[in-house]
Amino acid sequence: MSILEIKNVSKKYGNHVALNNVSINIAEKSVFGLLGPNGAGKTSLIRIINQITGPDSGEVLFRGEKLQYKHISKIGYLPEERGLYKKMPVGEQAMYLAQLKGLSKAEAKKRLNFWFEKFDMQSWWKKKVDELSKGMQQKVQFIVTILHEPELIILDEPFSGFDPVNAQLIKNEILELRKNGATIVFSTHNMGSVEELCDSIALINKSEKILDGTVKEIRKLHRTNTYKVAFKGNVMGFTNALWTGGEVLEKITEDDINYFTIKINKAINSSQMLQAVLPHCELVSFQEVVPSMNDIFIMKVSNNNPQELGTKSNFTE
Repeated sequence: MSILEIKNVSKKYGNHVALNNVSINIAEKSVFGLLGPNGAGKTSLIRIINQITGPDSGEVLFRGEKLQYKHISKIGYLPEERGLYKKMPVGEQAMYLAQLKGLSKAEAKKRLNFWFEKFDMQSWWKKKVDELSKGMQQKVQFIVTILHEPELIILDEPFSGFDPVNAQLIKNEILELRKNGATIVFSTHNMGSVEELCDSIALINKSEKILDGTVKEIRKLHRTNTYKVAFKGNVMGFTNALWTGGEVLEKITEDDINYFTIKINKAINSSQMLQAVLPHCELVSFQEVVPSMNDIFIMKVSNNNPQELGTKSNFTE
């Protein structure tokens, strides 16, 4: 069942097309990655979901109902640009923001005490925000985002400013929130996090959706029939056995073990390839090389917009 349905949404700012007929379904109780290079249209879509702006055409449905003001309380949003008041004490500010989300003072204090203890932040209560590091500020804003227990949580670059330990802490919390029934949408350039956390993704580039589906489906779709094979034995016999069935892309020999990267023809499968070479070698290991999400996204964006891709840095941190 979808918690959010984005149907044929378009948005322009003057002559600039931010979104062009974008349709996306986000399943409830899932982690969904909203991805794309800078300027692709992700932020415009997030602003529409949060009702900061509206679409020029198309519609957004929340649990089958057209998105409206009452749904704001069911959504938590952590923007990429942080919005904490730098001179205001952390605890006072968290209480204020929690009550804006509809929590009573007593309930806000109860929930904040729980999260501050969980994240070992008790000593921060009276500190001003500008006394905290970027990562510490991020922890505060993450807590404020999820404190009212929203059904849909939108996180824009949630790991920015975190060291690896705290990044893993937030990743664990994201998975725990999903386990407890929340749906997480997060926008990031960190493709490692996408593979680790996301059930499904949508890739937006130049205002259009160019790829969507489950992470598993997308990786399977972009298989290249490439394998890494490690074996002992005669290299010439191995390559002759391949004949026209495969192409050796790379080969390294270390400590009497040959490490080959092979691309096999679509006319044969991996079992047939192994049957051909096994009489000529002692197999040590055999593994399919499946493109990473980072590789797939670079390829898709490059094909869609080669003059603006630049380098892989669009997708990595």
